[in-house]
Amino acid sequence: MTSFTAVTNNGDVVLDWSTATELNNFGFEVQRAIAGNEFATIGFVNGNGTTTEAKTYRFVDPNLTSGNYTYRLKQVDFNGTFSYSDEVNVDVTALVQFELSQNYPNPFNPSTIIKFSIPQSSNVTLKVFNTLGQEVKTLIDQNMESGVHSISFNATDLNSGIYFYRLDAGQFSEVRKMTLIK
Repeated sequence: MTSFTAVTNNGDVVLDWSTATELNNFGFEVQRAIAGNEFATIGFVNGNGTTTEAKTYRFVDPNLTSGNYTYRLKQVDFNGTFSYSDEVNVDVTALVQFELSQNYPNPFNPSTIIKFSIPQSSNVTLKVFNTLGQEVKTLIDQNMESGVHSISFNATDLNSGIYFYRLDAGQFSEVRKMTLIK
């Protein structure tokens, strides 16, 4: 292994690593420890078997709460032998602001993803309205933990047109426009 790094990105931890060559590499167990606790496997990334070419890998650990995280890789061969990488540490800090992102894709047919972030636990409602201001769907109505969240909105039962979605969380409220094209 030639490198192993961890960076934070809006509550996610992005792990990148590379190898110069590989011999019988079945893959990598991604392991995480929180604040000095024991390591636990949180994912697996397939290796490239045997190769003399440099290879790069990526794993995303999404929607983490604030804290200090330690990661390591357990590289496993086809015959079951394994070795551990060096450990990397990363601090995930609390989000500092509310945010409602533009849905993606937009325009959409029939589904789209709506992403938002909340800096502290809040009662959250996410509703969809037509151009007359009538509520057509409630996507979320519950208490949610701080972090970055996303929800898929399937509009198969709605007609083509312009719709608005509104996020209410604590004192925060924001509206965005989306277009459904069938």
